[in-house]
Amino acid sequence: MPSYPADDRDRRTFRLAGLELPLRATVVVVAVILLVIFDFQRTIIPDELVRYDRNPGMQRLQALSRVVLYFCVPLLIVLVGFRDRPVRYGLGLGDWRWGLGLALVGSAAMTPIILALAGLPDFRAYYAPSAEPLPSLVLTNVLDLVTTEFIFRGFLMLTLARVFGPIALIIALFPFTFTHLTKPEVELLSTFAGGAVYGWLTWRTGSIWWGALAHVYIVTLVIVAAAG
Repeated sequence: MPSYPADDRDRRTFRLAGLELPLRATVVVVAVILLVIFDFQRTIIPDELVRYDRNPGMQRLQALSRVVLYFCVPLLIVLVGFRDRPVRYGLGLGDWRWGLGLALVGSAAMTPIILALAGLPDFRAYYAPSAEPLPSLVLTNVLDLVTTEFIFRGFLMLTLARVFGPIALIIALFPFTFTHLTKPEVELLSTFAGGAVYGWLTWRTGSIWWGALAHVYIVTLVIVAAAG
């Protein structure tokens, strides 16, 4: 497995109320907490447009809001606050041969499982309202899930990895799991495993893109199958 050694800036600390804390890791954890709250509250979506359902228009609005909250803000922190290279946070292609291969094999293995789950009543009730023409659906999921992979696996996990090591993969599962609290129970219980796989894939390849590719495929498939 690749290692993620810390440089002097990753190891820099500050003192707060008698505690010595790693500066970058602290900034990232606090930022992720706030951004997840803002996303849950639909903070940057105008109130008159907010609908707490899963119609395609609302899904697209939330995906666009996540481009700002889950991608632009963390990237701004990396570029301006940390003065660091985005590739250190999973935005390069990394080990693309392994990444593409693992994403394709994993997606193929998950296809029959997803098709079986999509037939369950709670999955149909949850996902079918989000169905729309395939190009629009894929666009929404790309906007939604690439940004999700970046904030949890690239921004959060890889920052913590340089301070705490592989336990960062487990720590990053907490906010990722909480964003699934409204989903069907079977999916919620499996989110820990799924999130761990996406985290492992990012760790193995040094890139968020291959986990994002698999994530987009799986969510698109479950919506199409549930609606069908």
